[in-house]
Amino acid sequence: MMPVRGDGRGPVLFAHAAALAKRFGAHVKVVHCHPRTEDLMPKGVVIPSFLRKQIEEASESSAHSEEDFLHGKFAVDATKHGVAEQGPELHKATAKFYEYTGKQVEAVRYYGRLSDLICVAKPSRKENLGYNTLKEALFYSGRPVMVCTESDQVDMTIGKHVAIGWNGSLEATRAVALAMPLIETAEKVTILTGGSPEHSATPEEFRDYLAARGVTADIGKFDVQGVAGRQLLKKTGDVGADLLIMGAYHESYERESLLGGNSAAVVEEATIPVVMVH
Repeated sequence: MMPVRGDGRGPVLFAHAAALAKRFGAHVKVVHCHPRTEDLMPKGVVIPSFLRKQIEEASESSAHSEEDFLHGKFAVDATKHGVAEQGPELHKATAKFYEYTGKQVEAVRYYGRLSDLICVAKPSRKENLGYNTLKEALFYSGRPVMVCTESDQVDMTIGKHVAIGWNGSLEATRAVALAMPLIETAEKVTILTGGSPEHSATPEEFRDYLAARGVTADIGKFDVQGVAGRQLLKKTGDVGADLLIMGAYHESYERESLLGGNSAAVVEEATIPVVMVH
């Protein structure tokens, strides 16, 4: 599932989603949201009936115009990436445009819970855009979330070399479980770990677990100096991985975002796609 709106990020998200759809023969739900009329009304103000009608008509006209525009862009992208514009079909890369009335965070929850992966754009601090969508996807969908790069030039072999951030935490464990199809189909898997977490499965034990599933993995260790998330990204680049899988926001979202925690650093600085699970 990938949410879209008129911010220009649709082609970027679809490039990532299309690459995975073609690899797994999957269906992409491209979801456009437009606001409910009541959400556009001033709060605590009595609106005359004629003015309410004008607002409703303007809102409906704007929504249809944006929907038509984005649907047209989607159709072009589907053709460009060789994905059939149709409903789901087993073992075939397909995509369909869905319209949702309401807030984007609500659409993420509604469609995301029946999706195997949610693709979201990398949040923009400059535009203050995308943070609510990321938070909703991570904390309220129960699904893995792929934070995409800012380019629509996506290698079709995305996930060829998967790096897994492992610290034995509950979040890391969930990430591995939910992203296992990506791990099991990768040509190379590297377990990245920093420090020595107590009372948790070691990287070596995690490697044995993967081996029991037929996955051969290497282990890359790094010293945590400063923000561990930043060190994890550096090590990911050092080993040449093109996709990072990790648990996210062990601390609260607000605390990590405000104080610059590990997950926040990864979201801010990653230059490759990152699959995150809370």
